[in-house]
Amino acid sequence: MNRRVWIVAAAAFGGLVAITSKRGQSPPHVPGDVEIFDPATGGPRNLPRIVMTNAEWRAKLTAQQYYVTRHGSTDSPFTGTYHLKKDAGLYVCIGCGTALFRSSEKFDSGTGWPSFSAPIDPRNVVKRVDRELMLERTEVSCARCAAHLGHVFDDGPAPSGLRYCINESALRFV
Repeated sequence: MNRRVWIVAAAAFGGLVAITSKRGQSPPHVPGDVEIFDPATGGPRNLPRIVMTNAEWRAKLTAQQYYVTRHGSTDSPFTGTYHLKKDAGLYVCIGCGTALFRSSEKFDSGTGWPSFSAPIDPRNVVKRVDRELMLERTEVSCARCAAHLGHVFDDGPAPSGLRYCINESALRFV
């Protein structure tokens, strides 16, 4: 009887993981132009959205970067170095180079992921409701290439009260 309970529990858990997994799903993306904030000019700029095939993304990114940004995966906490980084600079999208976050908005959330209180500009990121894993969160992606970046939570510091919890694999520091 005990063995049967374990087998049923393992099968149920496997089914739950399969149902809630984002593997194989591409982030929503519509071709065309997008207006983003360009820190180089200090103003808005219209640029074409980046649309590539899965094969093109695989050739451009490492396996981990591809899995995180194109299939909505998550880096393991405390595995990167950006959550500890204190240098002044910008964090840009690994897929297209769009400026996403300033180091001045970065803070130590203790979570093991780079955390920011605000994006460089709301136009540079897209938010959508994410109901995966049987809970509701707000997913954040790059406005230009639709790379999955992470999630935003309402437990951040003042004045925004927000915590953009971002995968290091989705970022490049410049």
